[in-house]
Amino acid sequence: MAGMIQNRDKFLNQIASRLERPRISSSVERPTWKFQPQYEVLKDATQDELLEVLTEQCKKIHTNIYVTDKKDLATTLNKVVSGYGGGPIVTWKDERFSQWGLDPLLNKEWPAQKIEVYEWDHLKGKENIAKAEKANVGITISEVTLAESGTVVLYSDENKGRTVSFLPATYIALIPKSTLVPRITQAAQKMREIHKKTGHVASCINFITGPSNSADIELNLVVGVHGPVKASYIVINDL
Repeated sequence: MAGMIQNRDKFLNQIASRLERPRISSSVERPTWKFQPQYEVLKDATQDELLEVLTEQCKKIHTNIYVTDKKDLATTLNKVVSGYGGGPIVTWKDERFSQWGLDPLLNKEWPAQKIEVYEWDHLKGKENIAKAEKANVGITISEVTLAESGTVVLYSDENKGRTVSFLPATYIALIPKSTLVPRITQAAQKMREIHKKTGHVASCINFITGPSNSADIELNLVVGVHGPVKASYIVINDL
């Protein structure tokens, strides 16, 4: 059932009254700006060129990047997970894992060793969070990927818990090459197109740029302060 907005007019009228100005109830006309440089950055870049930009940016955000085809994805993922010390692993519940041939890995048949793999299940409530807290590796899929900043965009829903990307000790993002866009300008356009087409908005949209880090204290950069200490991107050639 759709949510109901209650007392909206009363609330907005009160704000307008406190600001001592009339409330604007008509739609706002979108301005036409003379200069829009945000659309010019990497405007004509190909997917290969965007991948080059992403690869260079990953060096700056302390993130390893791997490029593979679908047929070699399982081998590459196994290599990265093993490099992080193995499991436990927590993943989204997403049919694309099966489409990409990852079932042998994610169904507890990891070739190198017996590794616990937990798939997010919204019916299990807080057990999901407990599993994510204990996991060594979290694995998700990027819906839109910003080459300029090295940012993956994650859409949350009942099968794609937010904690999968920030509670485990390490993090792996699977990135379809087709999701690469120049920067947040194009990401916003793409998300708007999806909304227009489906009428649906994800319950939460996360923009993640490499492992967690902070420079709040004396401007000294510290990686892994409040989330994964290491991150890897695996770009899948799906074009």
